[in-house]
Amino acid sequence: MLEPSALSLVPPLVVVILAVISRRPILSLLIGALVGLLMADPAQLLTNFATTSLKVMTDETIGWLILVCGGFGALIALLVRTGGASAFGKLALKYTQGKRSSLFMTFCLGVVIFIDDYLNALTVGETMKRITDKFKVSREMLAYVVDSTAAPICVLVPLSTWAVFFGGLLVDNGIAAQGKGIAVYIQAIPYMFYAWFAVLVVILVVLGIIPAFGPMKKAEQRAQIEQAQVDLAQYNEVQTTDEYAVKAVEQSFEDADPKGKLHNFLLPLLLLVGFTVYFDIDVYKGLLATLAITLPFYLLQKLMSFSEMIERMLDGFKSMLPAIGTVIAAFIFKDVCDLVGLPQYVINSLSPYMTAGYLPAVVFIAMSILAFATGSSWGIFAVSIPIVMPLASAVDANIPLVIGALLSASSFGSQACFYSDSTVLAAQGAGCNLISHAVTQLPYTLIAAALTIIGFLVMA
Repeated sequence: MLEPSALSLVPPLVVVILAVISRRPILSLLIGALVGLLMADPAQLLTNFATTSLKVMTDETIGWLILVCGGFGALIALLVRTGGASAFGKLALKYTQGKRSSLFMTFCLGVVIFIDDYLNALTVGETMKRITDKFKVSREMLAYVVDSTAAPICVLVPLSTWAVFFGGLLVDNGIAAQGKGIAVYIQAIPYMFYAWFAVLVVILVVLGIIPAFGPMKKAEQRAQIEQAQVDLAQYNEVQTTDEYAVKAVEQSFEDADPKGKLHNFLLPLLLLVGFTVYFDIDVYKGLLATLAITLPFYLLQKLMSFSEMIERMLDGFKSMLPAIGTVIAAFIFKDVCDLVGLPQYVINSLSPYMTAGYLPAVVFIAMSILAFATGSSWGIFAVSIPIVMPLASAVDANIPLVIGALLSASSFGSQACFYSDSTVLAAQGAGCNLISHAVTQLPYTLIAAALTIIGFLVMA
């Protein structure tokens, strides 16, 4: 590992600049990783890249992510093919009077699906995009609403994958007694200011109190002037660079059963949420159990043959490959950032300001920078908690407030980072180009972040 210095900021800067210019996040992340490895040891560039990438691919978290994302893609493909998703869309249209109501329905659906941000981002976007298309809502606006009800909502609900993960870390680091991780987590929920402000801001945007501005305004204007008869597939081809993934979903929707039944959409989703809760918020086990019931359920109705089901599921899995590839590249990049000392440099640079009064705000700023730079919201929390919490105790800071700052930083990074898993999946579900989504929603996330800093300064 290199000695922490300002040079460690070079790889993330390279990634952000290349991502904005080229609009190719996977390529940008890999180039950023190569730049970091060059800085660390030019002579061992290929060896270190091979070692790092193999380490990431053998990581249990990556294996879980590939199976979960691919499984979601497979389930969504089935929901679309049976016509269940189309039936839900037709029902939703009866209660949707215009642009604002379609976005508000998107927000409400995002709040309901609070179990997991992956489940939220993919399900809500895929379900609502044809409804919002009808009212000429830009895919960027849809992706922003979806993203704002993914990680922020999951952070605020103690019955979610986020609560289970972070509660476990609090126990592992001795901050909470055995079996009391969720209880300590619940104490910090009122102080998770970023999640609260992110939800507040998106509600104000949906209601039109905060108008579209900046890149989002341009996206909305572009959506408004699109001809009503333009084919949806052509629209996606213009708006996205991830053509393969989007076209795969759209083509499967064209083959949907026009007489699809609503229960074929609702039952699998209810099973997914129910099984996820039953298996102690394990979304992968919930997904497997849901598929185990959904496949025979569809077969009994003779909606399609078993071989066609498998074919549709494989197509759905393949549609998730761009998202999976982006997250894998982000994990590789995160390991390279650790190698060049980025976390240590940011923490060391801000440590002089670590007083009881300033600690929560400084922790939020420092961890937000790291989460944004590396795209690793959960990983940054795991790395920083052994450093931050003893410091909080030493300066006699409010412990729930500091935990709230760490969770706020994690949720900010998850939503704001151009290549975080939540951002990638929100764009994927909404059928929006990843970089377009990231750029258009960034001003709104920064508003919530500014309010969060003020909140921590006032409460400290």
